[in-house]
Amino acid sequence: MARKVLIADDEPNILLSLEFLMKREGYQVVVAKDGQEALDTIAREKPDLVLLDAMMPKKTGYEVCNEVRSNADYKNTLILMLTAKGRDTDIAKGMALGADAYMVKPFSTKELAQKVKELLEGLA
Repeated sequence: MARKVLIADDEPNILLSLEFLMKREGYQVVVAKDGQEALDTIAREKPDLVLLDAMMPKKTGYEVCNEVRSNADYKNTLILMLTAKGRDTDIAKGMALGADAYMVKPFSTKELAQKVKELLEGLA
């Protein structure tokens, strides 16, 4: 069965390109355009991995990450933060809140596809 990936980003072009990339890699894809929609989609769809933008309306990616990590139902949900915020403090914040990985925009689609594959291969 194909792994399910949620892409949460408020930038339509990024959402489209990531959706195309993840489908091409063989994943089932769902999308969310803001932080609250991401949380609602996680509850409904139970994705294996979330590609999470840090800066989104309604709730930031950091808030989403924190809420997901504080809910035992989602303990196996992987989170890969994707953001333009690349300072060490931003990365440390994302990792401290429980992100499994962190990639700074712009990123290589090949690197992203590889990182997603590595994370999902770690799942039982």
